[in-house]
Amino acid sequence: MKKQKKAGDNISLKTKKTEAVEVLDWINCQLNLMDSIRYLIENEIKENGIRNLQNFIPANRDISGATLSAMKAETANGIVNQHEIASTIEEQTDVQPPMTIKQTEITQTHEKDMSPSTEDEADEDIDDDDIESWV
Repeated sequence: MKKQKKAGDNISLKTKKTEAVEVLDWINCQLNLMDSIRYLIENEIKENGIRNLQNFIPANRDISGATLSAMKAETANGIVNQHEIASTIEEQTDVQPPMTIKQTEITQTHEKDMSPSTEDEADEDIDDDDIESWV
């Protein structure tokens, strides 16, 4: 039986060697990957409840073109796509006024709090079920 995860436990993820470029682009676009994955999980639970997705999703999936279709649909609905948001943020960060000393201290404190500690990395447990799921 698979070991049950508890709050605060580490989970390990590994991309496939044949991972779709769009999936890798999405992963690389996230500032906080775990929070983004958590958001997707929360939405899945809201829509469908708690279930094993392996019973509902096809093993082989092709998303090429799905991204383009989704972007066209978002644009047609007047929703700004993620690339436009990222470009806007990058443009805005280039022209921001210099930070005050207090803002710099807050930013440095936040960055320090967000950096992973070596203790957390040492605690990461990889069990046989994790390895089996990568294959």
